[in-house]
Amino acid sequence: MKRQAAIQYTIRGIPPEVDRVLRQKAARRKQSLNRVILEELTVAAIGGQPRADFSDLAGGWTPDPAFDEILAAQRRIDRDKWK
Repeated sequence: MKRQAAIQYTIRGIPPEVDRVLRQKAARRKQSLNRVILEELTVAAIGGQPRADFSDLAGGWTPDPAFDEILAAQRRIDRDKWK
């Protein structure tokens, strides 16, 4: 899946009290100001964090019949051991 290019905004006229609060949040969370602003905008716009797509990071699921067989064997109950 192709990643979308990030969109950049330039925002002017930030009230000093808003700047102060955002910078305090960034310091408290030990995050960059940019990261905090992105999180705050996301919550305000869509009510929460977007779902992460880790397919590029970790790869997709590849079916493996041998692995499935091993899992199935581990899930079988040995009735003699449960008497």
